[in-house]
Amino acid sequence: MTSQKLSLRLCQRAVVSLRRSYCSVSPRNVLKLQERGVIQSVFPTTLTHEVEKQVGQPLTLYCGFDPTADSLHIGNLLAIIAMLHCQRAGHSPICVVGGATAKIGDPSGKTKDREPMKQETIDRNIASITESLERIFANHQKYFWRDQDKELPEVRILNNNDWYSQQTVVDFLSTLGRKFRVGSMMHRESVRTRLESEEGLSLTEFTYQVFQACDWLHLYEKYNCTVQVGGSDQLGNIISGYEFLTKIHKKLFFGLMVPLLTTSSGEKLGKSVNNSMWLNPDKTTPFKLYQYFINLPDSEVETYLKLFTFMTKREIKDCVANMRERPEQRRSQKKIAEAIVKLVHGEAGLEQAFRWTEVLFQNKAESLALLSDLEVKFLFKNAPFITLPLVPGLKLGSLCCKIKMFKKEGEAINKIRFGQVRVNFQMETNPELVLRDTDHILPSDITLFTLGKKNHFVVKWVS
Repeated sequence: MTSQKLSLRLCQRAVVSLRRSYCSVSPRNVLKLQERGVIQSVFPTTLTHEVEKQVGQPLTLYCGFDPTADSLHIGNLLAIIAMLHCQRAGHSPICVVGGATAKIGDPSGKTKDREPMKQETIDRNIASITESLERIFANHQKYFWRDQDKELPEVRILNNNDWYSQQTVVDFLSTLGRKFRVGSMMHRESVRTRLESEEGLSLTEFTYQVFQACDWLHLYEKYNCTVQVGGSDQLGNIISGYEFLTKIHKKLFFGLMVPLLTTSSGEKLGKSVNNSMWLNPDKTTPFKLYQYFINLPDSEVETYLKLFTFMTKREIKDCVANMRERPEQRRSQKKIAEAIVKLVHGEAGLEQAFRWTEVLFQNKAESLALLSDLEVKFLFKNAPFITLPLVPGLKLGSLCCKIKMFKKEGEAINKIRFGQVRVNFQMETNPELVLRDTDHILPSDITLFTLGKKNHFVVKWVS
């Protein structure tokens, strides 16, 4: 073998190694996620060397999601992505849906007590959030995990009500409650802030950190879970859990803090903010989620590529360079939007986002023909929706008056002749045009009429 061929093969192996290194299931130091910004900080900061040694072995870690709403949001997705990175590195993730803690209420970031929730609402939210978590982990494995020959560690999705429902208040306080010190609990920022407010803090929400700590204890004793993942606003609760566990077990426990996403005004982007992006398609459609990230400002692109994609450093560097050379193409924003929608909603959701984008922004008739009647109705929800029988020989001019696009047929004739009226995005200039089933009615039994550029009228044809 010549030296030239040998060098070529070595280069090819290096490229393959580089591609596989990012999706290898072999355990590795997940603390390097701090370089991407996925992990903002580690607690305790004084044990960095010990933590680095521990993450070299397979670990079990968990993140909690309280079902206080029927959907997770984009802020939760960042914590899920942190868990996915750890899963890719060979660690075992646990997602805890807080069926019990939802009844308690986390005071973190709140100015008053949460409203008590009905059990049926909590149960409905648990089912919805569980489905979302299962879908996202499945989509990651199907669409983003390249090394299909190596299995990812199993994800467990648990409900903490399962281990609290068997305990009485007296048993709980007389055993685990003795391990907590009120003095240190009072110093938590979430507690101190509320105590200083006019609203104050109820005993119920004061004990939230106790329950979160006991979750961690249960997960350690049953699944050897030594790591908790949470938003940076959860640091106080994670510290409580750390102090609690280290009193009972002589083991190294630590927390990984995920940064909080904020709006342009600095508010936490979550379910309490009106412009939150939800992960359930009935609350935020794949199209709306896609458009949100397509419209990211250039200044945020590099950060979001690191946070929300599984791209390598080199791929991110190339994307950023391309953005700076041709910002008008928005290729990097498209990569972010596509990655997030595919992770959350799968290929079907991404294809729907593409179709809706083509319909609304490119006026593509072929994409319009692929939409169901419900999709058309939703996309053009501000347009009049008219149900009409399909009468043979119906002409465009008289139909435009029938759907109240125009008051008089003479006006309709003039506007049509001057190219002001479109049928399914196609300009029609003949007011005597007879609407035909095969030419002008979509497979959904709908015809979209447009006056000018944005005045739409949706007609649903019935037999």
